[in-house]
Amino acid sequence: MPELPEVETIRADLKLEVLNKKIEKIKILDEKVIGKDNKEKYYKLKDLKIIEIERQGKLLAFVLSNNKYLLIHLKMTGQLVFKNNKDIIAGGHPFSDKDKKSAIGYILPNKHTRFIIYFSSNKVLFFNDVRRFGYVSLVNKEQWLKIKNLYGPEPLKKDFILVKLQNIFAGRKAPIKAILLNQKLISGLGNIYVDESLFLAKIDPRREAKSLKKEEIEELFKVILKIIKEAIKYRGTTFSDYVDSKGKAGNFSNRLKVFGRQGQKCFKCNNIIKKIKVAGRGTHVCENCQK
Repeated sequence: MPELPEVETIRADLKLEVLNKKIEKIKILDEKVIGKDNKEKYYKLKDLKIIEIERQGKLLAFVLSNNKYLLIHLKMTGQLVFKNNKDIIAGGHPFSDKDKKSAIGYILPNKHTRFIIYFSSNKVLFFNDVRRFGYVSLVNKEQWLKIKNLYGPEPLKKDFILVKLQNIFAGRKAPIKAILLNQKLISGLGNIYVDESLFLAKIDPRREAKSLKKEEIEELFKVILKIIKEAIKYRGTTFSDYVDSKGKAGNFSNRLKVFGRQGQKCFKCNNIIKKIKVAGRGTHVCENCQK
């Protein structure tokens, strides 16, 4: 599933492709993607332009020239595929071998395409979603601000400060990993970067959040910022054939220390990395380094 660095990479790259482009047509191929919304209001987006692309955690917001916001959440298996005449660029969930040809350009739209935005000059943005967990929503500015307020502080933004992290952990009995994954408490972190952060901070993911000492929280705060910055720099983490919105594979994967390395030796101590369950999620840990 795409996490903050992958979605931020998509956001930044799509800005170069769709900003100030006129919308010529909207097509809804699967009404589940818009929920209970009236589909007619999406068809009225014709002739509007996208003037900015914002992001909150893993949620993208396309700011329209009428001051409305078109939200797209990729969730677990969402993909954004942009076609400019014959050129195809894509970002989001990995493409399976079975769907690779159809997803990357031989057939568009394909059986996983749920929502399409047609722009001028033969430019098209496809929203694909294999498992149909993602969604599209059209909201006004007030609604967008309310949605943003549902999210906790996000790494790299001004509201992500040490004292907030300390307050979030204080008194909570839940495993530290569960707290870090809770988007209402901390925004944008997913399984990959939580496992990596806890390893670098030498913290066992099963520990109660309230058990962390002041110096441990300080170290965790530092490594979260470091990892997210590095992941964005290297355009995200790739598994299988994930590509970003420029068609380039993310290359942070060869810098991972624990995630996906179960059964292999820890780079620090040669202990074997284990994969366990924490908060219902597969979790990678070195039980020698992390206490």
